[in-house]
Amino acid sequence: MAGDIVIRPVETAADRKRFVELPFALYRNDPMWRPPLKAEMHGLIGGPKSNPWFEHARARFWLAERDGEVVGRVSAQVDDLVLQHMGAGTGQWGMFETIDDPAVAKALLYTAEAWLRAEGMTRALGPFSLSIWDEPGLLVDGFNDSPTVMMGHHLPYYAALIEAQGYRGVKDLLTYDLPIAAGFTDKFDRIVALGERNERIRIRKVNKSRFAEEAALILDILNDAWSDNWGFVPLTPSEVAYVGKKLKPIVFEGLVRIAELDGEPVAFMITLPDINELTADLNGNLLPFGWAKLLWRLRKPRVTRMRVPLMGVRKSQQGSRFASMMALMLIEHIRRDATSVFGAVRGDFGWVLEDNGPMRSIADVIDARVSKTYRIYERAL
Repeated sequence: MAGDIVIRPVETAADRKRFVELPFALYRNDPMWRPPLKAEMHGLIGGPKSNPWFEHARARFWLAERDGEVVGRVSAQVDDLVLQHMGAGTGQWGMFETIDDPAVAKALLYTAEAWLRAEGMTRALGPFSLSIWDEPGLLVDGFNDSPTVMMGHHLPYYAALIEAQGYRGVKDLLTYDLPIAAGFTDKFDRIVALGERNERIRIRKVNKSRFAEEAALILDILNDAWSDNWGFVPLTPSEVAYVGKKLKPIVFEGLVRIAELDGEPVAFMITLPDINELTADLNGNLLPFGWAKLLWRLRKPRVTRMRVPLMGVRKSQQGSRFASMMALMLIEHIRRDATSVFGAVRGDFGWVLEDNGPMRSIADVIDARVSKTYRIYERAL
């Protein structure tokens, strides 16, 4: 007979190690799972010394144990910027992993909710691991394909366990897949050609020798472009520097472009090689030889897929006749390098809010299909 479930807080380095390593046990038989780098995960939950998100947020982490074995984990977090932008009383939880056992899931979520109530929260949103900028949402459709870089993957039974605790879906986040080797539609090509003849528009590569400056520019456009989106929380200056440092090794000039209108930067698109293809055999470990392997592979990476995690147009241009034109030009200019230089044959972009009409219209123009759906759940506390 199984023993009692014990929920205890993550307090020691050994606890954090067990917290990080639990998914490696849960997903070991899932061929679609891509192991995250353990060093990245330790940095994510390591507090303000390793993650500037903690400068405006606080979090707690718990392990579920049965008979001395870790069988689940969860986080709960309160973010001052979430309270400001999503409403007072909005707490969040995430990093949810568990065996297929309703009792374990119930104990984990009950513990997270109790902490949120003690912090004065009146509703719980999740999962967020740890924020909207990390891995938001639970995978509810698209289990038959592996995730691209910086996207989550979950076990199919999680949704039922969460919904059994009274959670309802409040927002779906979509990712799209499309072939890119042969280009897109005739309509797409006509719009791009028209834009390339327009002297007011310039599409330029990011200058990696001025990386910090370029990263700040891009994230300034991002904070402006996304400010009205559901769930938006602005990135702080220290988070901008942190994100830039993390992304620099996997940023390639031909894959990150900025659109200028009359000399003013007004739009951007970031594309990343699917680094999951380069790290799959490392099993999350950079030591003893993982670092060397990864650095060598990143010198001239060849991948089958690219991911577009971020693109945006300043609010001053949204809805203008230039907005969609610049977006399609960014897509085409990056597609050319993605295929010719890096060997990619497929593209993956997202996530996209289910009610983001402009982005879904762009997906229609390039004949992209929804490949994965991630769901944010909500429950009153």
